Amino acid sequence: MDSLVLHSASSATSMAKRPCPSQNPRVDNLNDVERLLDAFLSLSDLPSLSLDLSFERLLHSLPPDSDLIDRALKMGSLLLDAAKHSSRKRASNHNSLAWPLPPDLTIKVFSMLDTQSLCYASATCSLFSKCAKDPLCYANLDLTTLVPKVNNAVVATMIQRAGKALRSLKLGVVPGATTLGSCPPFVCTIRHSIVEVSNFSWNDKRSRQGRESSILTRCCLSPLSGDGGAPGALLRKLHLYNIERMDNASLSVALSACPSLLDLEIVGLHVELRQTLMSVSANCHLIERLFFESSKTVIPFWLSGRDDSLKAQTCFELVSSCPHLTSLSLRGFKLHDCKVRVLVKGFRKLKYVDFSTSYSITGNFLRNLGSCNGGNLLEVLILRDCMHLKEMEVARLLTAILAGDFKLLVHLDISNREGLASESDWYHRCYNSSIMPVKQVLETRPDMCLVAEYPSAEGSYIESFDADMNSEISLPSQLSSHTSDGSIFLSTSESSYNSDQGSGNEDGQDANYVIYEESSDEIDFLPL
Repeated sequence: MDSLVLHSASSATSMAKRPCPSQNPRVDNLNDVERLLDAFLSLSDLPSLSLDLSFERLLHSLPPDSDLIDRALKMGSLLLDAAKHSSRKRASNHNSLAWPLPPDLTIKVFSMLDTQSLCYASATCSLFSKCAKDPLCYANLDLTTLVPKVNNAVVATMIQRAGKALRSLKLGVVPGATTLGSCPPFVCTIRHSIVEVSNFSWNDKRSRQGRESSILTRCCLSPLSGDGGAPGALLRKLHLYNIERMDNASLSVALSACPSLLDLEIVGLHVELRQTLMSVSANCHLIERLFFESSKTVIPFWLSGRDDSLKAQTCFELVSSCPHLTSLSLRGFKLHDCKVRVLVKGFRKLKYVDFSTSYSITGNFLRNLGSCNGGNLLEVLILRDCMHLKEMEVARLLTAILAGDFKLLVHLDISNREGLASESDWYHRCYNSSIMPVKQVLETRPDMCLVAEYPSAEGSYIESFDADMNSEISLPSQLSSHTSDGSIFLSTSESSYNSDQGSGNEDGQDANYVIYEESSDEIDFLPL
C-alpha cells in the first residue's frame, strides 16, 4: 500500500513538472500542427537510447510492410532543412544588428574592393549579399585573369549589375601577373612571364581556347551598348588585354558606346592601328591617355613591329579630335618619323610619350621639337629598342637638351639592346657614346633620369644613368607606363632587329597579319 502511494505521488509530481499544452500560454496561439511539432520536439530531451527503444517497439507493432522508416527519414530531413533555414535567418538578423555600419556605408566600403573580393564578401551572408548588389559596388570592374577563366556571360552579368554606375573596366588574359595591392594579381612582364613564370605558352593558349568553356569572343563588350547605352555612357577607363577574338568592327562598336572615355589601354588585340585610332578620333573626344601595344609584340619576334596601316590623315584627325591627350604610347608598330611628328607636335598637352619597340623611327621627328608647342611640355620620352633609331639623331636630341630645349623633360630612355643605327647604314650598329654628350646632359640637368643601356659586345659599352628626380611627376620603372589609378602596367615586349632586312620605309600591309576567326559554338558560363 505504501509503495502504491509513493508511486502515485511520484507520478503526480512528474505531471506537475510538464504542464499540458493547453496550460502553456506559449502554445495557445499555435495551430494543431504546430502544437504537435512542439510536443514532438520536446522529446529531444529524452536519452537517445529511450528514443531508439520506443521507435523499435512502434516498428514491431506495425505490419512488416510498413513505411514507418521511410516516413521517419523524410520527417528528419524536412526538420533538418527547416532548422538550417531558420538558423541562417537568425544569423542574418544577428549580423544586421551586430554589423556596425549602415547599409550606405557598407556599400561605400564594398565599392572600394576589387571585383574578386567583392564576390567573396557577397557570399558571406545575406546582409552582405544584399549590399553587394548595389550598382556602386561594380563601378570599377577588374576581370583580368592569368589564364582564360572569364567568358561573355560573366562580363555581361557584371556590366548589368553596374549599369550606369560603371566607371572602369579591365578585361582579358594577362599571363604571369604580380600582386600590386589588390586581391587578384594584376599585370607584370608579359613576354618573359609566358616562358619563365607560368610556363604558359601563347600558342598553347590559342589551341586550348577552343576547348575551354571560359573564353571571350568578339562580342564580349556588347553589354556596354545595352540598356540604351547606359553602361558605357559614363565609362572613364577601358583596359583590354589579349582578347584574341576581338576584331576591328567589334572594338569600334565598343568605343562608340564610350563617349566619356579618358583612359584606353589595348594590349595584344588583333586589331589594326589605323582602324583603332579612327575609332578613337570618332568617339573618344575626351581621352587623356592612350596606350596601344601591338599583338605581334607578344608572339614570335619575327612578326613584331609590322603593322603599317597608319596614315598621315589618321594622325591629323586624331590630333584635331582628341585635344586633351596627355599620354601617348604606341608600342611595336611601324611608325614613320613624319607621322610621329604630327602626333607629338600636334597634341598641345602631351607630357608622356612611349614609342618603344617601334619600327622605322629614326629620331628625325625630334629635330626642333623641344622648343615648339607640343614638344616643350614633354616630361617623359621613351624610345627604347626602336630598331632604326640613329645615333646621330640621339646626339642631336642631347645637344638640344644642353641648349635649353625640353625644359620639363625628367625621364629619357634611349636604350637599345643591339645598339643604335649609324647615320649611313642602319645595318651598322653603334655602341660608342663618343658623339653623345651624355655626361654633359647629366651635369646640366641633374633632375633628369637618363637611361642609355647598350649591349656589352666587342667595342660596345653599357651605361645606365639614373639621377634622383625631384619632379612632382611619378615615373614608372624603365619599361612601364602609369595607369590613371596609380597601378603600374609593366610590359617587356621585344622586337628583333633581324625581323626585316629592309630600310623600314616600305609601305603595304603585312601578309602575316592574321585575324583569328571565332567559333560559332556558344560556351557555357564558368562562375567567377
